Amino acid sequence: MPKVIVSGLSVSIDGFAAGPQQSLHDPLGIRGLELHEWFFENKQNPAMTGATAISAQVDERVAQRAMDGFGSFVLGRNMFGPNRGEWGDDSWKGWWGDDPPWRAPTFILTHFPRPPIEMEGGTTFYFVTTGIFEALERAKKAAGAKNVKIGGGVSTVRQYVKAGLVDELQLSISPTFLGQGESLFPGLDFPALGFSIVERAIGAHAMHITLSKNC
Repeated sequence: MPKVIVSGLSVSIDGFAAGPQQSLHDPLGIRGLELHEWFFENKQNPAMTGATAISAQVDERVAQRAMDGFGSFVLGRNMFGPNRGEWGDDSWKGWWGDDPPWRAPTFILTHFPRPPIEMEGGTTFYFVTTGIFEALERAKKAAGAKNVKIGGGVSTVRQYVKAGLVDELQLSISPTFLGQGESLFPGLDFPALGFSIVERAIGAHAMHITLSKNC
């Protein structure tokens, strides 16, 4: 049965999943890129030996799983871009250029309507003004037999988890303290929401844990 999954979400030791003051210069907020070293390090320095190579393979496997097998995606407005309010001239089409990595129907939560945008590689952005439930229903229909990924940002993930709409969370705990930013955990009682840790693995640059709803 298809699932609703949060995957590849990086979190600092002190619980921040994004840095403060997101901007065009800092898409992940100030110092937010540090949370994703486990993802980018393997791309930049693939040659490793011994135990480090094994740990790097863990990070690589998690990075691949974070994007594979999804039939649609749901993103918050902040995940799509730094601009706020009305869309203006509609020139902004996301952080990712003409060929975004999603390559499936992608539903953007927003208060401001905008026509769909067809991109290269199979991505079409749909802008949903009617809330998280409507966006998820549309994403499920678009995904068919495949899973739906709640792709962030932090506020979007928190809303879906609090509403009991997420089946599985795959978190990557990065060995860094941000001190400030967007916190993931306050007010989220994962055991009370029915989650338990079902998988854990230590990578070269992060500890990866999977939380799943109890059967």
